[in-house]
Parts: sequence; structure tokens; C-alpha cells
Amino acid sequence: MPKAAKTGSRPRSTASELSVVVPLFNEADGLQKLHADIGLIARRLQASRNMRLEVVYVDDGSSDATYRTARELPADVVDVQVVALSRNFGKEAALLAGLDYARHGAILFMDGDGQHPAGLIETLVSRWLDDGYDVIYTAKAHRENEPWVRRTSVGIFYRLINWGSRHKLPEDAGDFRLLSPRAVEALRRFPERNRFFKGLSSWIGFRQARVDYEPAPRAYGATTWNLWTLLALSIDGLTSFSVAPLRVASLLGIVLAASALCFGAWIVIETLFSGKDVPGYPSLVVGLMVLGGVQLIMIGVLGEYIGKLLWEIKGRPVYLVADHQVKSAASAKTKPAAASRAAE
Repeated sequence: MPKAAKTGSRPRSTASELSVVVPLFNEADGLQKLHADIGLIARRLQASRNMRLEVVYVDDGSSDATYRTARELPADVVDVQVVALSRNFGKEAALLAGLDYARHGAILFMDGDGQHPAGLIETLVSRWLDDGYDVIYTAKAHRENEPWVRRTSVGIFYRLINWGSRHKLPEDAGDFRLLSPRAVEALRRFPERNRFFKGLSSWIGFRQARVDYEPAPRAYGATTWNLWTLLALSIDGLTSFSVAPLRVASLLGIVLAASALCFGAWIVIETLFSGKDVPGYPSLVVGLMVLGGVQLIMIGVLGEYIGKLLWEIKGRPVYLVADHQVKSAASAKTKPAAASRAAE
């Protein structure tokens, strides 16, 4: 698996340790509140389960003060890692960076915009430790408040990606999920660079559970996701995790070939039995335009797959790290005591 070079080895972890990975892109305004919410949950887990937590913030080339704000977050309750990528590589690359730098066995992925409720972390931990599930993923309880275009597009996406697949990708599943230590180690074994975390974390198997939730309203800023970026992500997911587009292209070719045969048979019948001359120019132009358009679509589909093969063959790193900071909660607690001794 391609990783950025880093020193040291990952320490051995126990079942009472959890890394919370948070990819960030222009989330400076709400980052302090998110960190405070995670710290509150960390205190509860420390008191009830003696669990040690760390938070890995991955700044994916933000253009605002996200990186500076993340570096100033206190490590009073949880250990804090801040990984700054050299530029914007995309969310999938940021998730991989968090996976690589997380030091504890179990990992929980959540977004940095505050719409993934931190209070749900305890529920996910309970399903892992108490019920024995290895992958606990969350899904929106409903999409009634979303535009019908987006709802329809999401439905088509899941139908395509699950079409003919031996393992079905859970519908409406998001990146907000918890993976047990053995699920994390399985996910780290994937060598590909074109990654689709929703698909990979589902493909690994093990015991999986779904938790429905209501997304919290976005308190700060505006989402960077629009129709085109969601469409691009859907295409990446389909071509990285499914051959459905190739099957659609094949079926489209079969349908057109069958239609051409039927049209040809109709021309022969019309000419032989009724003596009618079939107009050649309009039918010829329409046929050429249809066939040309279908061929261009098929070439585009093949181009997506060939482009991904080229990316894999080149072997470029998925991300590059510009800076990495680690702050330990244990050392933060000892600083006031050391200061008081120095004053004496």
C-alpha cells in the first residue's frame, strides 16, 4: 500500500483504544466545537470503559485557517495528530492518510463539518465492544428533505454498483463508520490507489451492522459538494468498485444490434411485399448519429477504466504530507505540574 514516509512504527494497540479520523477541507469555523464534542464523548468513554482515544485531523489542502486551527486544538483529553497534506488530494486520499497515521487498533471515520453527530460515537463503540461487530456503518434514516434529483441519482448509483455484484453495497451508507482492529488491518492490505472506502470497508466482510441517524444541520460554512462533484465521485466509485458501466455498454450494443436487424428486416418486408421505397437519407443520418453517439459513450467508459489502470501502473503516491504534528494528552496533563515545580 502506498504510504508517505514516516519514522517510527505503529505501537501495539488493545481493544480499549480508538482512533477518530477526521478529514478536513475548509472547516476552520466549526473545528473547535467539533473537537470539544469529541472530547466530551472521550471523557465518557474513559470513565465508562477506560478507553483511550486519539483524534487524527487530516487537512486536505484547505485554503482557510483550518490547519492553523487544528494545530492549536488542545490535547487535554485525547491525543491529537494533525496531518497536513501538501495539496488537495480529495477525500479518499485524506481517509487513507488517516488510516495510515492512526496509531490505535480500531478506527472511527467521521466528517469534519459537524453533520456527523459526535454523540453517536458511543453507540458505535457499544455495537463493537458489546455486540461483537467489526464494521458498524451509519446511514441516513431518510432522504425526504433532499431534492428529488439527488434522491433519484443516489438510487440509480446503488442499483448500478450492486448490479450483478456478489457482495451488495449497503444503500445510503456513508463514511461515518467504525472498524474493529482486524477490520482495519484487512483494509490496510488493499494495494490499489483508486480507492472507494464505502465499497472496500463493506467488501472485507466480517460482522457488519447498520445504524440509522439523522444528520445534524451544518452550523458553519457551506458544503463544497455539488451535483458535478457528486457525479464525479459516483463515477469514481462505479469504475473503482464495479464493472456495471461495461455491462451497460455491452447491453446497449446488443440492443442496438437487435434494433438494426429488426429495422433491416422491416425494410426488406416493406420493399418485397408492398413495393414501397424506404427513404434512405433520413434513416441513414439518424442511424449514423445513434451509432456514433453510442460508440463515443463506450469509448468514454473504456477510457475511465484505462485511466485508472494507467494510474495504478504509474505507482504515484496517493498523497504527500507537508507537515505532521502529534500532541499527547498525557504530556499536556503534566505541563502544569512541571510549571508549578519550576515556580517553587
